[in-house]
Amino acid sequence: MHNLISRLIVYKNINEPIFTEISRLFNKFENDNPNKDELIDDIYTQINHLLNLATKYGFNNNLWHNYLAYLIATTENPFTLISEKVGQNNGSVNQLVKHDLEIFLELFNYDFSEIENLLDIDCFSIITNYTAVVKKEQLYNKDVSLKVQELSRAIEGVTNVDEMFDIITTFYKKYGVGKYGLNRAFQLSHDEKQDFLIPITSLDDVVLDDLVGYEHQKKKLIHNTESFVKGKKANNVLLYGDAGTGKSTSIKAILNQYYPQGLRMIEVYKHETKYLPKIIKEIKNRNYKFIIYMDDLSFEESESEYKYLKALIEGGLETNPDNVLIYATSNRRHLIKETWNERVNSSSSEELYHSDTIREKLSLVDRFGMSIGYYKPTIKEYFNIVKTIARRYPEITLSDEELEREANKWLMNHGSPSGRTAEQLVYYLLGNY
Repeated sequence: MHNLISRLIVYKNINEPIFTEISRLFNKFENDNPNKDELIDDIYTQINHLLNLATKYGFNNNLWHNYLAYLIATTENPFTLISEKVGQNNGSVNQLVKHDLEIFLELFNYDFSEIENLLDIDCFSIITNYTAVVKKEQLYNKDVSLKVQELSRAIEGVTNVDEMFDIITTFYKKYGVGKYGLNRAFQLSHDEKQDFLIPITSLDDVVLDDLVGYEHQKKKLIHNTESFVKGKKANNVLLYGDAGTGKSTSIKAILNQYYPQGLRMIEVYKHETKYLPKIIKEIKNRNYKFIIYMDDLSFEESESEYKYLKALIEGGLETNPDNVLIYATSNRRHLIKETWNERVNSSSSEELYHSDTIREKLSLVDRFGMSIGYYKPTIKEYFNIVKTIARRYPEITLSDEELEREANKWLMNHGSPSGRTAEQLVYYLLGNY
């Protein structure tokens, strides 16, 4: 196995710890006549790491095949990145890739029986015929799991390297490669041991139909997003309005709806706006459409982070990439809190151009090409939201009149009418069944 792995050319940059360590152990087994007990301990350590990876991504059946497919799906190199954009293409590199795929095919079909017999172990037989414990989807990365296992099954069915080449280039074109190809959403990591942008592995499967009402708002958001993913001109979007009205839900649902078409999302908090140029630099040449998502965005009088956001939207000497938009939500229409002190004339000693500063702050919202208002529902609309959500759960058998009475009582102690308030009431009712 070690000799096989060392002969990789195009995929030589694979630096996954399990892959390199298993290679080292098999080389030790084949050449060094090692201490068997130590070798068994080392093998069990790597099997443990493989099981942890399988749990993280929900792998099943043949974990060795899943693991190799995972490496193929996540390894970024010039060939895989070009294939992500254009699919299968002519070029001399294809012969080198097929050389590597011959090696991967041998690894897929590797016979572990010799080492198992000599060491009197059966761990490889177990992981190649594995039945995973059923677990909730929230406990593993479903996005990666489905794609990798699809690729694994496809490779299991090939009879030659040409078929395997067709399968992986189709996979790269369809899904992409690496973390951006396999994941929907990302967040910033401030851990120097991790990548700058890391996947968010547990996401809500909310869809736009889950948000009751706000049809006009959803229609505008859909139109803008569809234009974006199709490569047409589209606007940065600000969703503003009352708390609990579905602004964040709308954006999460948009991601779920257009993820299969290449939409990805990066969540950025207000205190992280200074990293926006670095984010843009990393994603601008990738074959995906990225929405930078800023939730509950607002700035206090003393804060200046808004300037980073304003600079990004306006653009500097370097043209902003056409694969990036900003979608933000805020309870404030103008994003920046304006105090009465800012409205009155200040002395020249404080700031000569004070009025210009006020206009600069208040004009940030104008940099968003589209502003969509989400307003508090009327009582009638609130009742409709409660009833619509409640009817999704058969165990709630209250009549419409009873639900309206419960909704009225709930408002007395739980704030004003909103979709969030309605959902909280329904969850309360479910707890009584």
